Amino acid sequence: MTQQRCGCKKPAVGFYPFIPEVKRVKTFAHGYIFGIFLCASLSMTAFSETKTCLSCGKQLKGRVDKKFCDDYCRNNYNNQQKAKGSYSSYIRNINNTLLKNRKVLESILPGTEETAKANKEKLLRLGFQFKYLTHIYTTKTGKIYYYCYDYGYLPLENDWFLIVRRKED
Repeated sequence: MTQQRCGCKKPAVGFYPFIPEVKRVKTFAHGYIFGIFLCASLSMTAFSETKTCLSCGKQLKGRVDKKFCDDYCRNNYNNQQKAKGSYSSYIRNINNTLLKNRKVLESILPGTEETAKANKEKLLRLGFQFKYLTHIYTTKTGKIYYYCYDYGYLPLENDWFLIVRRKED
C-alpha cells in the first residue's frame, strides 16, 4: 500500500539524506516500514530558494530551517522583538525598582543577622519606594510583613521598620 502526497503516478524509489528539502513519504504494510519513496515530480527550483538572516539580511548557508547567520544576529533580533512590546519598558522599570528595593533591604540587613531596624528617612534616602512590593505575608497574630522577593519589612511605631529575611523552607 503506497501513499503519495503529490500528483505523481509513480514515485522514484530511494533515500537521499543529503537533500533534506525533498518530501519523504513512508509506506506501511502490516505495521512494517516497506521503504521511503521520494516524489519524482519535485523540481530543482525548490532547492535553489535562498533565505536571508532575519536580523541583518545576509544570505544564509547551511540548514534549511536556519533563520540567523550567527548568535549575535539571533540575540539582536530577539532583543528587538522584546523591546517592541507595548508594556516592555513599563514592566522593565517596575522590575528594576523591585530589585533596587531588595538591594536596599539587603544592604541594611547584615548577612549574619536575622533582623535589623531602620527608619523611613534612611530607607527613602537609599532610594526605597514603598509602593512596589512582590507579596504580603500576614502572621497568625495579625502582623503584616511586606516583601520584595526574599527581604521584607514590618512597619513599627514612629516610622521605624523591622527588616527581615525570609527563611528557606
